This record gives sequence, C-alpha cells and structure tokens, in this order.
Amino acid sequence: MSTSRPESALSRALSAAACVLLALAGCDRPAARPSPIQRILESGELRVGTSADSPPLTMRDRDGKLMGLEIDLVQALGDTMNIKVRFEEIRFAGLIPALERGEIDLAVAGMTITPERNARVAFAGPYFVSGNTLLARTRELADTEDIARLDDPKLSFAALDGSTNAAFVRTQLAKAKLVLVPDNDAGVKALLAGEVDGLMSDLQVCTVARWRHPDAELYLRSVPFTTEPLGVALSPDSMLFLNLVTNYLHTLEETGVLAQLKAKWLGDSAWLERLP
Repeated sequence: MSTSRPESALSRALSAAACVLLALAGCDRPAARPSPIQRILESGELRVGTSADSPPLTMRDRDGKLMGLEIDLVQALGDTMNIKVRFEEIRFAGLIPALERGEIDLAVAGMTITPERNARVAFAGPYFVSGNTLLARTRELADTEDIARLDDPKLSFAALDGSTNAAFVRTQLAKAKLVLVPDNDAGVKALLAGEVDGLMSDLQVCTVARWRHPDAELYLRSVPFTTEPLGVALSPDSMLFLNLVTNYLHTLEETGVLAQLKAKWLGDSAWLERLP
C-alpha cells in the first residue's frame, strides 16, 4: 500500500523553479567534490532519514510501510526532482549525526528548529508549528496550571532521547525523574504500564496516543508549554539544496497543498485504522 501523494498540479507548479535550481547545482562546490544536490541528481536517489515514530507526521502502517504528513511531503519533493526516494529508519537521536556524516540527504521526524540544532545542520521551514505538552494518567496532573507543581521528585516523565521534550524536563522539571525512551511508542507504553506519571512529547504525538487508546483514561494538557516550529533538516554543505527545499515548501503552502495534507493527517483520524 503506497502513501498518497499531492496532486500532479504541484509538480507542474514546481517544475520551472526546480529546473533553474538544479541547473545551477554545479556552482555549489568545486567540481572535484560534488555537492549534495549533484550527488542526488547523479545517483537518482534522495536518501531520507526518519524516526517513523512521530504520528501523524511519520509512522508505519500494519504492513510496515511508511506513511504520514512528512512522508507525503518528501515523496512529493522526490517526484518534483524526478528521482527515487529511499527512506532509512533511524532513531531520533541519530538523525543529525547521520546528516553530519553524509549518510542521508535530509531528515524528517517532527524535528523542532532550535539554535543548537541549526548550528549543526540547515533547516527548511517551518512547515508546521507544534508544542511540547503532557499526556498523563491523572486529570489533576494534566490540568496543573502551575508548572512548579510538576517539578516534584515523586513524579517521573518519559521523553524521547535527544528531543526538546527531554530538554524541557531537564531544565524546567529538574527535580522530577526523567526517563529517556528511544522512541515515542516506548514512551506511550511506559505510560500505559504505569511506569511513569506522564509522557512529555509533541502535541500531535500525545493527541494520537489518546485516539489510539480511548479506554486507557489518559489525560492531555491541551495548551502546550512551548511553541515548536518543525522543519526539514538538511546537510549544511549545500545552499542550493536548502534553497530548493525551501522554495518547494513555500510552493506547497501557496498552492494550498500543505493545507490539504494537514487536513488529511491532522484533522481526520481515518488513517488510524491502518496502524498496527
């Protein structure tokens, strides 16, 4: 089962801009060392890293196939460039190192654009704004207005290793116990098993967890603690590739395709039936 793709009108809208940028690729770096965009064109393949555990942005269906808003975005980019997209599943904490080593060309995983990350890699976007929030086993905890009440050594919170959610717990809830998890699914499982008092994660991740476990009596803090602009992470070595992806995202927004994808993945829960 393949993921749905934006309509062919998108490819037509992007063709002219993409052709100009791709024609200029040779100016990106000296000929002796091909630029990332030159390597992509010569190989005919775009290598994309994703954690595949940040629904509804990136996840796997019951058949193991990738789907989600970010998957559709990247697949449309590959169609525009007329190249094959090869996804590689990498744990969230390993995505930026993989970019730095040149093992992938870009990464999508609900990644927040932060100064610290932007000092290591480039970002196109944001294409979506989320927020760090709390999913808890009690309504009292989720509805707490004073964040200081959560900074309690008796409380424990799961958070994705390497994420801004984990950084939030470390800095704002230093007295509470931080339980690092390798992926969001592990965090949800720990919460359901009663191993932690709450899951600190992005709003959309917490929302989907509640959709998937309606009988688990999970409570969501509907007003996030933070504002999290999400972007596409790219190698810092190619301004032309960054320019191409930035223009691509802008075109998606201007043509209304991005709004359609958000409505599909964020406004309609029908795709939940495809999950394991």
